[in-house]
Amino acid sequence: MEATAAQIQFQFDRTRHAAPQVFEHMRDLIISMTLTPGTVLSRTDLAAQYGISQTPVRDALMRLSEEGLVDIFPQHATVVSPISIALARQAHFLRRSVEVEIVRTLAAAPDPALVERLRLMVARQQALLAAPDFAEFAQFDQAFHRQMYEAAQVPDLWLLVRRQSGHLDRLRRLHLPIPGKADAVVADHTAIVDAISRGDAEAAQVSLRRHLSGTLANLEEIRERYGDYLE
Repeated sequence: MEATAAQIQFQFDRTRHAAPQVFEHMRDLIISMTLTPGTVLSRTDLAAQYGISQTPVRDALMRLSEEGLVDIFPQHATVVSPISIALARQAHFLRRSVEVEIVRTLAAAPDPALVERLRLMVARQQALLAAPDFAEFAQFDQAFHRQMYEAAQVPDLWLLVRRQSGHLDRLRRLHLPIPGKADAVVADHTAIVDAISRGDAEAAQVSLRRHLSGTLANLEEIRERYGDYLE
């Protein structure tokens, strides 16, 4: 399958270089599964669809390759990579290790303003369950966790974890529409915020571990539904 013009709709910020914007946009399309594993990405077609030269497209594809999100076959094709379970497990290990410490730190000195911001995000996710709008739900899921990194004053670690989490995030995106998953996310987020609010570091860590382990714990169900996308 090849990327279509309908999938590549984007407005450039003319104050920034094109290559990082193409990278960020294409990464979002891959993580959201708009561009699914096996999709062929033609540099020529992408340049035409974005309305730019091939050079920034090439640079963007190289960065996507560095994150393991595309496979580049020189003189042949560039293809969206299958989801690597091994890389997803490594990303889970990294993220769990970092975030367990983050929630401990936040619970040690609860910030009412942070708790309120997190509760508003959870409330928005709860509202999105009725639609359901899984794309926006996933965005709020990411924003919830990023908010905790920023509150713990380790925002650069969010960028590090994000770069390593492409395969895990795609797996989570496949899992999200499966009945019960989105409700579990809301319940886990609520439990994490409640624990931070009352200064209960141990409960926050337990809830965080349960939350981050949900997708890999249901790997077989995901494989049954989306086996063609997995490595």
